Amino acid sequence: MKGVVILLTMSLCLTLSGTQAVGEQKVGSTFPYYQPDTCSVVRDLAVLKEKLEAVETRLQASERQVEELKSVNKAQEEELKTLKDLAAAGQLKVAFSAALRTSGSGDIGPFNTDTTLQYKRVFSNFGSGYNPATGVFTAMVKGVYFFRYTMFYSGNANAVVSLRKNGQLIVSTWDTGSGEAQDFASNAAIVELEVGDNVYAQLSANRQVFEDAGNYNTFSGFLLFTL
Repeated sequence: MKGVVILLTMSLCLTLSGTQAVGEQKVGSTFPYYQPDTCSVVRDLAVLKEKLEAVETRLQASERQVEELKSVNKAQEEELKTLKDLAAAGQLKVAFSAALRTSGSGDIGPFNTDTTLQYKRVFSNFGSGYNPATGVFTAMVKGVYFFRYTMFYSGNANAVVSLRKNGQLIVSTWDTGSGEAQDFASNAAIVELEVGDNVYAQLSANRQVFEDAGNYNTFSGFLLFTL
């Protein structure tokens, strides 16, 4: 872009020297005299040069970002290839287990809407398919998986939890009419997943579970075999 500025400057200078030199010279001077508006043009050209240099700087920054993204993409492609190779060799290990609380105790819920339970106390997460920040397991390879969750409440029974795949109900547990008590329930399923499928446990709207250091509410799963 600096080359463009130089060419523009040369072109302007040639034009000015050919049209605005007075015959046009100051008395006693051997240099051409330019009209006053020439200074304004030169100033505008300087501003234009600064703007072009700023654009060039931003372009260079964008190019660096593109290169960084290419590096990240290459790393992800290599990781995916490794996973595929491990899956093809039957050596891919995917397994996780987590409980709801990392500390403290008390009810979780009720919420106004159906809510994905976030099991934040991670016991294991081989393959990094489970995300404790969202409570969601995401399949990285096509295969058959086993999932299980447990549900516990304390007090007036009002607990409903379900296991879901991409928003669709798989299995569920209910206890809403047993009165004042402490009770426990669990359910499990074996499901086929495609790459990118999501599985999670969901607390129904206006329901609640209880958790403390006993880790009563858990979510676990593992890959049985690839397809």
